[in-house]
Amino acid sequence: MAVADALVSFFNEPQNVVVVALCVAITAMIHQRQKSKRGLPLPPGPPGHWLLGNTLPNAFAYRKFEEWTKEYGPIFTIRQGFSTTVVIGRMQAAMDIMEKEGAATVDRPVSIAAGDTLSGGMRVLLTPAGERFKKMRRALHAHLQPKAVTSYHPVMMKYARQHLIDLIEDPSQHQEHAKRYSASVVMALAYGKDPKSYNDPDIVSVNECLTRLGNNLRPGLWKVDVFPILKYIPGYLDELKEGHAQELGLFKTQLLQVKQAIERGEEVRDSFGKYLLGRQAELELSDDETAYLAGSMFGAGSDTTASAISVSVMAAACYPETQKRVQEELDRVIGNQRAPTFADQNDLPQAMAFVLETLRWRPVTAGGFAHKTTKDLIWKDYVIPKGTTVMGNVWAVGRDPEYFPDPESFNPQRWLTGDGKLKEDMKSFPFGFGRRVCPGQHMAVSSIFLNTVLTQWAFNIKADPTAPIDPLAFTESANAHPVPFKVILEPRAASSIEGVRELIEDYGL
Repeated sequence: MAVADALVSFFNEPQNVVVVALCVAITAMIHQRQKSKRGLPLPPGPPGHWLLGNTLPNAFAYRKFEEWTKEYGPIFTIRQGFSTTVVIGRMQAAMDIMEKEGAATVDRPVSIAAGDTLSGGMRVLLTPAGERFKKMRRALHAHLQPKAVTSYHPVMMKYARQHLIDLIEDPSQHQEHAKRYSASVVMALAYGKDPKSYNDPDIVSVNECLTRLGNNLRPGLWKVDVFPILKYIPGYLDELKEGHAQELGLFKTQLLQVKQAIERGEEVRDSFGKYLLGRQAELELSDDETAYLAGSMFGAGSDTTASAISVSVMAAACYPETQKRVQEELDRVIGNQRAPTFADQNDLPQAMAFVLETLRWRPVTAGGFAHKTTKDLIWKDYVIPKGTTVMGNVWAVGRDPEYFPDPESFNPQRWLTGDGKLKEDMKSFPFGFGRRVCPGQHMAVSSIFLNTVLTQWAFNIKADPTAPIDPLAFTESANAHPVPFKVILEPRAASSIEGVRELIEDYGL
């Protein structure tokens, strides 16, 4: 049954209308009490329907939020049903509310659709604050902190070499190659596996889960998160229940294979899955929680990394002068006798500035994820009451003209000092805010950096004049990818494609 039809049927019953009216009245009274406690109002916002609240676009809500930020200010309020959301769209407000008050914004609002139903309450991204969140987060941090990520460099280099070979053999599929690279790295780190192709059934299955999650995280898609009564409609959540069964089965199967190999006495590569199995009792994780946590490695790096690598290719093609600066630096530091490695990172500030601007210009998780306040927060002349949903709109924060002049332009130089060093005090928060920042951010940045310097060292990346690139054409999912676009890859590190292949023959091996 369609949501609209269900709502119409529901409100056709007079007693239901009375109940809803009472709920609205009670909600209004609560809001008024919250306001009067502090003598301060909620932030202003766009007017909405008296009952249903504000209407959000079906796709790209973060862009609409940017428009509302310009109209209503750095923070504004929207309402859907009985829930109130404060959206933050400027840097200082994000620093004050999401960062300085990180302890009070660490919680997540209830997510009936993507959290409870699709994820079974076990996906760390959506898990509310509490003991389960703490123990899952603690386990993830052990394997994703900067020192640990350094130990993964050989794996990244191995698959980055394969990424370059894939680009040499079929540049038309450069976005699929980026997906293969990132999925292969995370499959190796999560389960110690070495997938041979992007069409590996395991990689296909995991990426299907990520696509399903991204699609179902779009704001306003599932009205059950606004009107919880909808979860009692027979069949309404079946699609999500089936998705949960599929991904739980997949994650348990992957981890079981690691466990069985250990029990057979085989030599098993170090991996996050192996670590969790060895410490499951100590971490107090159930079998399902352990399986989901190992599977969370994909959410911590695969989907976002693949998209960001593709965005870096798009930026190089659309802004060739920025690519030229990176290549001049590579020629000065590396030359053409070898390929760049992680050891060169500190000597390549121009390249890292390119990566940071890539993440600001087209952030993968552009809308951010919902937080929930655990106490009243005061910002300037407004109150954000305890229990309010708070959204840090990554897209808008990274377009704050006070911090990023001419924000729509792609300008890596904004990240550099006058003497060419990286600025240490600049941020754009592409990986989220406060204590809910993506635990895979260090791994993602490392992968994006490595693949950016390798592709711009190996090739001149050019736009195809027969197929103009639309830099705003992205998928509608929460973790957005550029829609397919064409580029031309000309050999640069050597005079021919085969020459480039020879230069990377032993890279990362």
